Amino acid sequence: MPEDAGTRHAAAARASQHPLAWADVAGRGALDCFPLAHPARHGWCGAATPLREAPRQPVDTAPLATPTCAPPIRAKRRNRAVSYGNVWPMTTTLRHLLDARTTRVFDLTDDGHLLVGHDDTGTVQLYEIAPDGGWTQLTDLADGCAGRYLPGERAIVVEHDTGGNERYQLSVLRLDGPDPRSLVPLVHDEAYIHHLVDVRPGQVVYTTNRRNGVDFDVLVRDLATGADRLHYDGGGYVSEVAVSPDERYVVLIRPARPANSSQLVLADTETGQLAELTPADELAVYTKLVWAPDSASFVFSTNSGREFTGVARYELASRKWRYLHTDEEWDLFGWPSPDGSRLLVVRNVDGAHRLIIDGEPVPLPADGVVTRLSEPVWSPDGRRLAVTFTAPTEPGDGWVIAEGTLHRLTDSSPDLDKECLVEPERHRVPTPDGSQVPCLVYRGRGVGGATGDPEVSGPEASGSAVLHVHGGPEAQAMRTWNPLIQALVAAGHTVLVPNVRGSTGYGKSWYAADDRRKRLASVADLAAIHEWLPSIGLDPGRAALLGGSYGGYMVLAGLTMQPARWAAGVDIVGISSLVTFLENTSAYRRAYREREYGSLTEDRDFLIEASPITHIDNIRAPLLILHGANDPRVPLTEAEQVAAAVRDRGLDCELVVYSDEGHVFGKRHTLADSYPRIAAFLARHLLGGAGQTHGDEAHPSG
Repeated sequence: MPEDAGTRHAAAARASQHPLAWADVAGRGALDCFPLAHPARHGWCGAATPLREAPRQPVDTAPLATPTCAPPIRAKRRNRAVSYGNVWPMTTTLRHLLDARTTRVFDLTDDGHLLVGHDDTGTVQLYEIAPDGGWTQLTDLADGCAGRYLPGERAIVVEHDTGGNERYQLSVLRLDGPDPRSLVPLVHDEAYIHHLVDVRPGQVVYTTNRRNGVDFDVLVRDLATGADRLHYDGGGYVSEVAVSPDERYVVLIRPARPANSSQLVLADTETGQLAELTPADELAVYTKLVWAPDSASFVFSTNSGREFTGVARYELASRKWRYLHTDEEWDLFGWPSPDGSRLLVVRNVDGAHRLIIDGEPVPLPADGVVTRLSEPVWSPDGRRLAVTFTAPTEPGDGWVIAEGTLHRLTDSSPDLDKECLVEPERHRVPTPDGSQVPCLVYRGRGVGGATGDPEVSGPEASGSAVLHVHGGPEAQAMRTWNPLIQALVAAGHTVLVPNVRGSTGYGKSWYAADDRRKRLASVADLAAIHEWLPSIGLDPGRAALLGGSYGGYMVLAGLTMQPARWAAGVDIVGISSLVTFLENTSAYRRAYREREYGSLTEDRDFLIEASPITHIDNIRAPLLILHGANDPRVPLTEAEQVAAAVRDRGLDCELVVYSDEGHVFGKRHTLADSYPRIAAFLARHLLGGAGQTHGDEAHPSG
């Protein structure tokens, strides 16, 4: 809806009536209605306290002084105008699902401004939500972006790349300047990566690999002079950084020697000395670094010495750390507020999050997650916490927690018919060695799928199965929005989303169970799931594999190493040869990925054996391959070589290359092409449905 005086007046009226309004339009001040910091917490996080889980109860879903639909100021909406029917016939259900919008919260200020990402234009662009609820679009880039407010200024630091190449650049957007939508380059060199780490008054902290293209250094840019100050150049793929408030210390996370392990390193900015706070050979993960305001300690999350991740605190004076919160069944992650007075703990229960703030549970509206689209963010004064919530039936929106209650900020897809969507069932699949594979199962509400639409399903659709394998492999299939899964269910398929060996979320032993020469144990889990299909009423003769990145590797491994089991496969940016993948991936990623898959020098024999391309003569099933031309992680050559090998054997293989995408498909026009292709391909090979063909190869440009 267009923004005009009436719109702003209506938003202001809602703001004045809401008990937790962002601003009081009568002039009392933006913060008067918000809770102060927890009165019982005068220092840092304190001693460990037991965590209680929130009971299921209604959540206040009324927006806080914000529009209930898409933002009133829009750009050209370059991708909204995609003609969905140009390439593949698209059902009403799939078109409806692809039309869903998302909003994610990137930052918020004490005076009530919100910086959000919204994808109405077809990519995630920056918008600002004012205290009265009005939206203003800030960026209109060809590719998605993210950003943070600069403290004390009406300015934003924007992180953006080109065509999905992941070579991020940093720019500044001056909201009080003559052209508030003009990006001013801050740290630019298109040959290298620049990651935004933190924003401080007059400073920007970032990491970059521009010294040698491999190792990431930590620098602080002075915005007044343009000078950089080097804080760390000790090498490694630095994944997280936190600078102490007094700027004396920098704590960072770099890879340890074991797979999926990391190491805490402390840099003294005055002396230049580096201290390894944790062993380099430890099988443990460290993450979520946040300093206390007095610079005497920092909070982090780790599974050091434990099976599951907990929340801990490191004291500089004693050079020791201890756990604050732990759990014997599930991982915990912590987010302290900047002022040190509050602590959010997120408990990951089988792919659904449970929130606890200062020991008190905060119920979510459904089984979903708050870290998939963006991370939780506190207001600088710790009074409010903003999260981006997504679930199988919720595309993604901003929510705020104030006075222990969750309130909806945005409703990005008000027209989405959630009655036709399905929630997954939780299952455990037995394996021959006695393990159990966690698996989410999405199935329709009877014959005809979730919608009962005779156009896309019917009695013949019952019984087909699609295994959707996540990437990583150090990742987890969680309860999040996935329009493709919902569309496949609506078409009559049952979609299984397993967390095979190597997945996170189920303890250290499970995620380490596929490391290096144990790689094929995760592939064996696919066979176990296939054996289990009849027990839930599915036809093992009509089962397909679908996956992206490492999930694409699993698709190719299943088709070539278990050829009798699978009727079709969809490989999205997948690895076909572990050898050529490691040889050709970006230089900064090679050593990091060798820790997981194996060394090119020491494990080459096994890498060859575990590569799907080695067993390509076994493949029987038709294959659809989708890949981004600018993929810096899994090079396009991985797709091209397996497509050529399959075609040489006279099998049905289609390769689709998206010229303006990288490893993660981030544009709506790409999804509008790829999702109908996938749906039609699976319909042809699992349901016997007729589908239009493209020929051997297509190169959509958007």
